[in-house]
Amino acid sequence: MSISALSGFEGKHFISIDQLSNDELRGLLDLSKKYRDTYGKKSSVEPTTASKPLTGQSVSMIFQKRSTRTRVSTETGMSLLGGHSLFLGPSDIQLGVNESMRDTALVLSRFNDIVLARVFAHNDILELSKHATVPVINALSDLHHPLQTLADLMALEDHFGDVRGKTLAWVGDGNNVLHDLMLGGAKLGMNIRVATPDGYEANDGVMETTKKLASENGTDDVFLTTVASEAVKGSDVVVTDTWVSMGQESEYEKRVKEFDGYQVNANLMKQANPGAVFLHCLPRHPEEVSDEVFYSDQSLVFPEAENRMW
Repeated sequence: MSISALSGFEGKHFISIDQLSNDELRGLLDLSKKYRDTYGKKSSVEPTTASKPLTGQSVSMIFQKRSTRTRVSTETGMSLLGGHSLFLGPSDIQLGVNESMRDTALVLSRFNDIVLARVFAHNDILELSKHATVPVINALSDLHHPLQTLADLMALEDHFGDVRGKTLAWVGDGNNVLHDLMLGGAKLGMNIRVATPDGYEANDGVMETTKKLASENGTDDVFLTTVASEAVKGSDVVVTDTWVSMGQESEYEKRVKEFDGYQVNANLMKQANPGAVFLHCLPRHPEEVSDEVFYSDQSLVFPEAENRMW
């Protein structure tokens, strides 16, 4: 295990997957598995006697955007590790409105050991991390979602073991979830194939970084298409996400029309390799994936969700 590689990561902000070295990514995944083995429901360790490494420490959780998994996993995880979490919803704190981002960062740094923020604009995360004197964790922004990628990669390693050489196909919006997943997948030696409708491509800068990582880690060139079946062909993992993110509700009808043909269903999964699996970060909607696939043995969505804890 390479947990020792995290020694230089302590005290740093965690903003996106590409800031990690390959060894640090490996270390985070191994540490997560260690925590699950120690504190998970299948652990033989008595929770009351297990080590509490975060005793006396606290995290402020800034939520501009609601989330079941992020809130529950963070609060439960902090409790298991002996720490305390403080939820700050939109009615509790309005970043940059009643108080400047700089002042909020400096004040919370006096109270808490960690600031975790789930925000709309990525610039808000950057501004918080610029001024905070404690580590800031990006729990989601419009550009990156690194915690979800850790959960996804952990689920894939649990299922496949070593994922090097496996092919990951994304079908859907070129969004924050895709960004970190393709960065992390490339770092672990996975081949990346992406299908997005015209106008919904991934961020150019993130895509260029992914292509560079793919080259450095000896994977196939990143494959891009607008046809879902082309991306899925020959893949071992098929991933999608919501087509309409929070804050885009007014675009629902337009987006559903433009994502026609992108539903992950049994016919699409047949284009993948035998034994291929399906991921979705949740919450999901029926237009994105059929019940037949979502609740099938191919689906890893619930182990994937549980891994958000670790």
